[in-house]
Amino acid sequence: MPVDFETHEPGNPRVDLSEGTNTRKLMECLLQSPGVGYTPAELAEETGVPRGSIGPTLNRLEAAGLVRHKEPYWAAAEDGRIAAATASFLGVETTASTYSGDWYAENDGWDEELPDLNDEDQ
Repeated sequence: MPVDFETHEPGNPRVDLSEGTNTRKLMECLLQSPGVGYTPAELAEETGVPRGSIGPTLNRLEAAGLVRHKEPYWAAAEDGRIAAATASFLGVETTASTYSGDWYAENDGWDEELPDLNDEDQ
């Protein structure tokens, strides 16, 4: 993934937990059974993440404190960040299922006739 070269700091790994990313797939798998450790091969099989991406992704997650490692196994970390990540995943999924397909999503252009609140004539 390309980065802004001027602002990139190698010691501060970026963890992207967006839906569909390898990071998200691995975290979702590990969060299903937080006390269970998986080998990289098992994680690749469970998640469909390419085997070559498993190690680098797990290393970024470990640097962020989201997973723990006892050779050769990986598991979700045991602190509050995991609860926050789980709550975030559930919150996004709940919001998406609740509000997808609402009137605004189905009616493009609904905002075209709204008044411009920056207009000084009002």
